[in-house]
Amino acid sequence: MHNFWNNPYVETVGYYSVVVLSMIVFLVIFEVVTKYKNWEEIQKGNLAVAMATGGKIFGLANIFRYSIEQHDTLLTMLGWGVFGFIILLMSYFMFEFLTPKFRIDDEIEKDNRAVGLISFIISVGMSFVIGANIG
Repeated sequence: MHNFWNNPYVETVGYYSVVVLSMIVFLVIFEVVTKYKNWEEIQKGNLAVAMATGGKIFGLANIFRYSIEQHDTLLTMLGWGVFGFIILLMSYFMFEFLTPKFRIDDEIEKDNRAVGLISFIISVGMSFVIGANIG
């Protein structure tokens, strides 16, 4: 049975399953902290929300990529992934704080694609910084 758990195919499925479930939870948290409803806005064709949400998904996946790469156990990988998510979430709040002339959520909800693109870039860019520091 020990060989079964060390099989690369079984490990891949295990990591994949945990990451998918984690991303669902983290996207629900992002949904709670944003003013708009991500999936309703995307369904309406709001490209700014799609870019911002896509950046969050890419950022989370990238953080987990680094976490899987750097850790041997599923639990340790998950712990670093959660830690990376918390830092990514803080990046979102810093973006809002550093733009006092307008509210990020309001602009994204109004389909301001420039703000959506910057949100995408921040999520992706910060995920590389976060991931590079996962030890």
